[in-house]
Amino acid sequence: MPVKISVRPNGPYLIEGDCEVYDSAGAKVDTTGKPKIALCRCGGSAAKPFCDGTHSKTGFKAP
Repeated sequence: MPVKISVRPNGPYLIEGDCEVYDSAGAKVDTTGKPKIALCRCGGSAAKPFCDGTHSKTGFKAP
């Protein structure tokens, strides 16, 4: 399946399909068994790089 990336309005990037995610130090993040992931776009998630819903609590508005 090709990778599909969707931008949620004022929310995360939703990524569907097999992809590799690396943290800011260059270490691979385990996404095994996760056919869909949500990546934080607001910068406030405690589970970075993944979204934890903080954007809805902080009123994040995408540019």
